[in-house]
Amino acid sequence: MAYTKLTNAQIAWRAAQDIEDGAYVNLGIGFPEMIAKFQPEGRDVIYHTENGVLGFGGAPKEGEEDWDLINAGKKAITLKPGASFFHHADSFSMVRGGHLDLAVLGAYQVAQNGDLANWRVGSKGVPAVGGAMDLVHGAKRVAVVTDHVTKDGKPKLVETCTFPLTGVGCVTRVYTSLAVVDIVDGHFVLREKLSGMTLENLQDVTGAPLHLEGDPTDLTVPALD
Repeated sequence: MAYTKLTNAQIAWRAAQDIEDGAYVNLGIGFPEMIAKFQPEGRDVIYHTENGVLGFGGAPKEGEEDWDLINAGKKAITLKPGASFFHHADSFSMVRGGHLDLAVLGAYQVAQNGDLANWRVGSKGVPAVGGAMDLVHGAKRVAVVTDHVTKDGKPKLVETCTFPLTGVGCVTRVYTSLAVVDIVDGHFVLREKLSGMTLENLQDVTGAPLHLEGDPTDLTVPALD
C-alpha cells in the first residue's frame, strides 16, 4: 500500500496536540522548537529555555527582532504577559528540581527501553551533550520528535542505542514521520500509524519489535507546509 511520510511540520503539529493546558515545557534546539507554532488555540503552555526565560511567546515578525531576547537556539523570541528572566544557573535548577512537565527533543536513536542518543554520531555532533542531559532526567516526561529512519533508511527506533547516550530510560513517547510509539515496560507500543501503511511495513523499518495494546489508530494530521 502507498503512503507518504509526514513532514517535520506535521510531526510537530501532532506532538503539539498532546501538550496539556498549563504545562511547563522545554523544546529542544532545532526541529522540536517548531512545536510551539502549532499550539492549539485556547491552550496556554508556558515555555522554558535554558538560557533563562520562562513564558516566552512566538517568533517576532521579520525586522522586529530584539536580539537581547533569544532562546537557547539563538532564535529571536517575544514575551508573553508575566514572562520572567533569570540566571542560567537558576534555569537549570528549575530543570533539575523537577519543575518542568515535559521536554521534547530530537533523536539519532531511541532504544526500546527509553534510552536516548541525540548528540553525537561517531566523530560528528556537537562538542558536548550540554543541557539535554539535564532535561531528560529533570523533566517529568520526555518525548521525541524524529524521522522514523535515517537518511540512508536505517531505523532510528532500535533495540539498543549504538551512539553515545544522552539519557538512560528517559523517553516515554516518540512522534515519528510514520507513527506514534510509546515506551512501556521496556517495549515499543504502537499507538498510531499512517493509514496507508501496514503493520508489517512499519515493522520492516523499525529496529525492535512493535507491541500492540489494542488496534493502533490512524495517524491523521492536516496538510502543512
